[in-house]
Amino acid sequence: MRIAFFFALTLPIVAADFPKPAIPADNPMSAAKIELGRYLFYDKRMSVNGRESCATCHRQELAFTDGRAHAEGTTGELHPRSSMSLINVAYNPVFTWANATLSSLEEQALVPMLGTSPVELGLKGHEPQFLAAVVQDPLYQRLFPEAFPGETVTLTTVTKAIAAFERSIVSMRSPYDRFRYGHDDSALNESAKRGEILFNSSEHAGCFQCHGGWSFTGVVRYEGGPASEHGRFFNTGVGEYREPNRGLFEQSKREEDIGKFRIPTLRNIAVTAPYMHDGSIATLEGVLDHYAAGGRMEHANKSKLLRKFTLSAQDKTDLIEFLKSLTDEEALHDPRWSDPWPASR
Repeated sequence: MRIAFFFALTLPIVAADFPKPAIPADNPMSAAKIELGRYLFYDKRMSVNGRESCATCHRQELAFTDGRAHAEGTTGELHPRSSMSLINVAYNPVFTWANATLSSLEEQALVPMLGTSPVELGLKGHEPQFLAAVVQDPLYQRLFPEAFPGETVTLTTVTKAIAAFERSIVSMRSPYDRFRYGHDDSALNESAKRGEILFNSSEHAGCFQCHGGWSFTGVVRYEGGPASEHGRFFNTGVGEYREPNRGLFEQSKREEDIGKFRIPTLRNIAVTAPYMHDGSIATLEGVLDHYAAGGRMEHANKSKLLRKFTLSAQDKTDLIEFLKSLTDEEALHDPRWSDPWPASR
């Protein structure tokens, strides 16, 4: 089964020429690989104490976030930032909140698995035990050869399978999609339609300046697209940006990068509270207030795009109705991306 078939299933209202994600040449998609990745994604044996899996911080019903201001690792250690959504992650040019160099899902999967600052899954130093458990599992004895014929079970094949599963998670079935791409005028109420106008108005909210395009992230990487595309990172005046939460600066050590974080997708934003990199804003109303005020804090690196503007009570209602229209209920419950393990396990 080829990638085109997966996206045809997931994007039923989008034109056939809708851009497909750029898939690494050394990890082509297949149904067997995606299914293997699904089991691994939900397998708690990947954590050092068997308490967490990838899905612990990326819950399907929350658009593959976890509802926490700070993600919590399997040993109880808190991450300085919240878990980002995996919706449409196949199109991301870079990953995580604050690393402009992490450009493949295969690499990214190793961060929670092996990272020690903070500890997430805590697998570092325990890789042999995890791989041995996988090799001995009768289910994986069937799934691995189907996904990787002639290859052995290694961290490389594990991360390739997880990456393939994550790339299959595509959300384009929201009411907004039916309205905008399916030409169903009844899919949005009048308030949401007014909200879209505000969203795309440079004279009012101007949200599109950062959250532009069909992905609502401004920049996507796709098959046949520019190889030079990279993520967009902005300082939006959220806080004082103290260590270890100083944005791109943590990697680059350049003063001009303090407070700059990657733009998250707004798709399914109504179910991914709390908001901002540190989860410091609890509601969509609070987010609108933050941007209407031109940011919460003044900072030398604050984006010039931020400026104060006025929203009436009706404007706020309309914008929130529009943002809610980006919720793809089918994606939040699609069995292709749900936990395959028995509940009694």
